[in-house]
Amino acid sequence: MSVEKAYELAKERYAAFGIDTDVAIEKALALPISLHCWQTDDVGGFETKPEGLDGGGIMATGNYPGRARNGEEARADLEKTMSLIPGTQRVNVHACYSETDHYVDRDEMDPSCFTKWMDWAKEQGICLDFNPTFFAHPKAEDGFTLSHQDDEIRAFWVKHGKACRKIAQAMAESQGSPCYVNWWTPDGDKDIPADRFSPRARMAKSYDEIMADDSVDKTKCVDFIESKLFGIGSEEYVVSSGEFCSDYAISRGMGLCMDMGHFHPTENIHGKISSHLQFMDKILLHVSRPIRWDSDHVTLFNDDLKNVFIEIQRGNVWDRVVVALDFFDASINRIGAYVTGTRAARKGILYALLDPTAQLQGYEVEGKKAQRLALMEEFKSMPFAAVWDMLCEKADVPVGADWIGEMEAYETDVLRKRA
Repeated sequence: MSVEKAYELAKERYAAFGIDTDVAIEKALALPISLHCWQTDDVGGFETKPEGLDGGGIMATGNYPGRARNGEEARADLEKTMSLIPGTQRVNVHACYSETDHYVDRDEMDPSCFTKWMDWAKEQGICLDFNPTFFAHPKAEDGFTLSHQDDEIRAFWVKHGKACRKIAQAMAESQGSPCYVNWWTPDGDKDIPADRFSPRARMAKSYDEIMADDSVDKTKCVDFIESKLFGIGSEEYVVSSGEFCSDYAISRGMGLCMDMGHFHPTENIHGKISSHLQFMDKILLHVSRPIRWDSDHVTLFNDDLKNVFIEIQRGNVWDRVVVALDFFDASINRIGAYVTGTRAARKGILYALLDPTAQLQGYEVEGKKAQRLALMEEFKSMPFAAVWDMLCEKADVPVGADWIGEMEAYETDVLRKRA
């Protein structure tokens, strides 16, 4: 059966529940997803620097051929990736992906370090998002940055933070659209600390100093703070815990970032969305797939993913949620990782937009809980795949598994030729 014929049948099925699939497709394509640049090179970065350290809880496992070695290769890989993904894309850049012909330390970075990224984004007609990089640096070697007890080291990272907000503002001005900035720090302790209070006091003070720079327009540089349960080297104590970040965000009028892998394995973030949005204007979601811990596996179209987007749909808060990806797998073709994960996220958005929200909530108001449960269950077997295929066709990207051949060709023609 052709894509068109299958779609017409599916359209009729959904229409019986008052759902317009054409409208759902249009909205699903318009909602942006921010692709993380660090899947291209396994979180290595392109800084010109005399020395550097891996660490801070960032680890990509595997050694599949074709890792991007510089900005040009990373951007080429992103272009190929975006050609295989339907919908509106953004690209998320970490500070360690600066490109200069000389050494520029983190505290001295400025917008010129990201000129190539901004020029490329204009050419591609996309927007950029940004992240300060508080890891892989000699001054992060002991696992503390913005909460460091050494005033000189803490001041260094505060200066980096201030620089990053100016960079984000420049990106926003270049693209004529806000730049979303995510703040994650690796600060924490491997074992039981004697003082949990002081690092958190210093962390709050550092953020206050960074955000106090009123030369940065908060409508252009939109900040979010991200928590984590634990990390490598911070198994016992993380300064920026869930409570710290949500309390800081609420008290300072800042956004909160929730990563799907940054909570206890039995916790799901979808249940937290309705709570946080009672008190915050916006939240940022890092879509990932944790396996037993924050493993950052490639996102799949699973129940955890569906539930996140269904929650957004049922609260009608699409305009208050920023969607970004955060996974990295060095053991498989990196284009394949990108496309699989991003298409899965786009599927999740479409799936949620096809939810019979009005009818379900009507049942709830009327106390018809059996009907509510039954309809939720029956919708799992609705012809969603036919609507997804039509979305891909309308976006002029490969339908179904057809993109796999293009991935393989790119690997042969480009990736395998990299040393």
